[in-house]
Amino acid sequence: MSSELLDALIVLEKEKGISREVLIEAMEAALISAYRRNFNQAQNVRIDLNLESGSMRVFARKEVVDEVFDPRLEISLEEAQKINPNYSVEDVVELEVTPKNFGRIAAQTAKQVVTQRVREAERGIIYSEFIDREEDIMTGIVQRLDSKFIYVSLGKIEAILPANEQMPNERYKPHDRIKVFITKVEKTTKGPQIFVSRTHPGLLKRLFEIEVPEIYDGTVEIKSVAREAGDRSKISVHSDNPEVDPVGSCVGPKGTRVQAVVNELKGEKIDIVKWSDDPVVFVANALSPSKVLDVIVNEGEKATMVVVPDYQLSLAIGKRGQNARLAAKLTGWKIDIKPETEARELGIYPRENDALLEGYVDDYSDDDLE
Repeated sequence: MSSELLDALIVLEKEKGISREVLIEAMEAALISAYRRNFNQAQNVRIDLNLESGSMRVFARKEVVDEVFDPRLEISLEEAQKINPNYSVEDVVELEVTPKNFGRIAAQTAKQVVTQRVREAERGIIYSEFIDREEDIMTGIVQRLDSKFIYVSLGKIEAILPANEQMPNERYKPHDRIKVFITKVEKTTKGPQIFVSRTHPGLLKRLFEIEVPEIYDGTVEIKSVAREAGDRSKISVHSDNPEVDPVGSCVGPKGTRVQAVVNELKGEKIDIVKWSDDPVVFVANALSPSKVLDVIVNEGEKATMVVVPDYQLSLAIGKRGQNARLAAKLTGWKIDIKPETEARELGIYPRENDALLEGYVDDYSDDDLE
């Protein structure tokens, strides 16, 4: 083996980020395989590589025995003691068996094995890098499209954007730069496989972390996210610092921060509401932009009845029930919306006795709201 090959290992170490020890181990395994294949030898051998000179020697390893049954793997005690009188039974003797033309043959035969090992090491490095990026956001470049997937380059690897993770209001073209949310990193026989999304609620959360310094440094916390990708989303925010307005921080001066997120999501509407541990306040906030007159809570069923002005009913429910549905997802509470007139007829508004609605549950399901 020439010193040029060792120089190549050093270059691979620098360019691919693979340690020289891994590359040397791969080379030794490849040379052993090449020796056995090309010289029809079955004995145990060890390869000695001299990194300074680039020289290579092959040693056959044989066990010292009283009676030899396989000369390829064993050597008699008498023969071993001719080499060194200190050898005894069960010791291992190493004999140099380097063929004269082995360097050329080994280089040709080992190339494929070494390439495979290097590829495996590269895959391991990429997997280790991206497994730590799960549930994180990255900018990628659209490479190609087919009927099922969009393939997005993330630099060292190509990620998969499935059809059900693509926003319905977007059209993608090769070379488009898009931000994606990494949902899953898998280790497969063909190397790491990365799945990304444009519809995941986590994408919205990460975008706000990028645009809002108060979220990034922890002053403002995103408590929950409800999203119908490409159409409308709601997020609830909170701050333990009474001097910080969490909603105002997310909106930004003249709406610049939230507008940057809206632009990235191609016009998706975003409602930012203030979180509260009081379900009455939280549910009322979540139904923004509609006005709420009263919220009646059923703790046992985790359900609420919301009374709104008659003229606000359609706004509170939203188009195809979207506003109510998103509010329910955001808060985790079932929501039943009643117009003021109906609530007065039922005698539940204005309230005189909170026990009137004990056990009452009549929430809007997704099917009811469509």
